[in-house]
Amino acid sequence: MNRNLLIAANIHAGSGQVKENLAGLIDYCVSLGWEVSVHTSQHPRDLPEYIAKNAGRFDLLVSSGGDGTLNETLNGLMGCENPPLLCYIPAGTVNDFASSLKIPKNFEQAARLLETGVPFCCDIGRFGSQYFSYVAAFGAFTNVSYQTSQQSKQLFGKLAYIMEGVRQLPALHPSRMRVELEDQCLEGEFLFGMVSNSTSVAGLHFSDKFGISMQDGLLEVLLIRHPRNISEQQALLNGMMKKEPVPGLLYLFRSKILRIEAPEPIPWTLDGEFGGDLRETEISACHQALRILVPAETAAVPSQD
Repeated sequence: MNRNLLIAANIHAGSGQVKENLAGLIDYCVSLGWEVSVHTSQHPRDLPEYIAKNAGRFDLLVSSGGDGTLNETLNGLMGCENPPLLCYIPAGTVNDFASSLKIPKNFEQAARLLETGVPFCCDIGRFGSQYFSYVAAFGAFTNVSYQTSQQSKQLFGKLAYIMEGVRQLPALHPSRMRVELEDQCLEGEFLFGMVSNSTSVAGLHFSDKFGISMQDGLLEVLLIRHPRNISEQQALLNGMMKKEPVPGLLYLFRSKILRIEAPEPIPWTLDGEFGGDLRETEISACHQALRILVPAETAAVPSQD
């Protein structure tokens, strides 16, 4: 019986390693007994549209590229009537989602998951009608990643942009909004907000003390309120360095769902790509909605349902 595999790739991601390794990847898949089809991204929104229409015919989908490519793959899979198992081969600059699941950054090592990987049911986030793998964010410097050229991303990807934003507080403009969580409501002017399902964002790794799980059905929420004076600026900076809440300034929550309303449109980024200018949005966790191959050590971590 034939086993059908689709490779969906962005040959322009990262430093071009997808293009360099694509022929070898095809040969490796064939050697494992797969009937292989290939589709390379031709333009923005090409991958999600192609995957939504075609991936249901395959037993396995191999996606290779950066975080933006994974985001497009994910949105395609969520629009697929019978989504296949996913194997992700990271080939971008930062690859936060891969870090969270301990998927190797080395192309060949990640491809070996086709033999050694274990299926894992992972949470993802829903942002209105769109989906994200690891982060939806607004505010300080969240626009830089999708406005920066591909050639510059390798440098920018190493920056902890939240800390950089705090250091340049005087030049930043807050957004007035109302944030409704499951058990509370916050209103005010916020410099930055992040809803994530990841142990790493922009290369910045969160402490183990947060106990972040990729399959507990909860999203981690970080909100930074605009400080009113130098004393509050210092308190906020200290809180960011310690990764701890600061009453009235730095909020850390876990939530299944949140709703955000604002009088003016707010630009959002989803997995490092532009997510739209919105006055209202609802963000929720899709519990274990993605089936993906991961190393055995990742799959061995017990679910925190």
